[in-house]
Amino acid sequence: MRCSTPFLSASEAARRLGVSAKALRLYEQRGLVTPARTVSGYRTYGPDEMNRAAEIVALRALGLSLAQVAQVLEGDPQSLEPALAAHEATLEAGIRQLVDTIAKVKGLRADLARGQAPADGELARLVNPSAGLSTAFDLPWPWGGERFELREIRPLNYIIGPLGSGKTRLAKCLAENLPNAAFLGLERAHEGRAETLARLETDAALRSRVDQTLAWLIDEGAAESEALTALLVGLESEGSAVVVDMVEQDLDQATQEALIIHLRQRARLGARPLFLMTRSSAILDLAATGPDESIILCPANHSPPTLVAPYQGTPGYEAVATCLASPEVRARTAGMIAWRPQAA
Repeated sequence: MRCSTPFLSASEAARRLGVSAKALRLYEQRGLVTPARTVSGYRTYGPDEMNRAAEIVALRALGLSLAQVAQVLEGDPQSLEPALAAHEATLEAGIRQLVDTIAKVKGLRADLARGQAPADGELARLVNPSAGLSTAFDLPWPWGGERFELREIRPLNYIIGPLGSGKTRLAKCLAENLPNAAFLGLERAHEGRAETLARLETDAALRSRVDQTLAWLIDEGAAESEALTALLVGLESEGSAVVVDMVEQDLDQATQEALIIHLRQRARLGARPLFLMTRSSAILDLAATGPDESIILCPANHSPPTLVAPYQGTPGYEAVATCLASPEVRARTAGMIAWRPQAA
């Protein structure tokens, strides 16, 4: 990589590389890249550091954990094999989708030549194949039967709202109305422990996926726990979508940060949609949300849930921001529920 500016600040380097400054600091903490320092002590990235950082970013984009990145950079290329195999499979799937799209275009052109117009929604699905997954249903209490529609569901969706806003009810409605979807409740790591272990013992393919993902997360700094294993069992199971109640439940900050990196990588690879109910700023980092993600806010006044763009000044942004707290604060308030007065 040639840089027009010989040395860049951390924020400039992060912008050039397409990552956050937080990611660059993490690479430095793991000893993967060592920026120079100015006389005043500020980090600065020259051509050599930028080349090194660009290599790290490329390896991360292939799905390598930080530990695997370190192995590759130290001269051990074997960690690349599974990542390249997965990338090849993704590219081949993209080719198949492109071939299918071309066939559909030819079919539409043939229909037009016969005077037949495209069916409703066909052009939308042609331009955006993911537009086919959507849901609509009548909202229960506390919304009083108002209609909720979610079109063009993205791979990674956050459900957020203050206590008593009805976000758990919305999450359960989504799981009930999406075809073949699963709802992971808070009991998954405690009351559901026996069921989790039984599924791992009887499903070798599921155990392999869970073990592989768990190893990746531990490489990223996650702490192994029953809560994490139970969550991964639900995430790695078959189905069209997964809705998770308080995804950060019983996970420390390092584990939450590793988990969301993994889930974002899954989203980029076109994995099935996830709906994550959360109030953790480590899970929902408003500065890091991308085009594969959406935020669903359940307002405090029980107006219908709404999509919120992750930009300051947009409707609902401040409400979302005030709902979020650090993992440390979330741990202190875990288990709190909203009090609702009984009807007279």
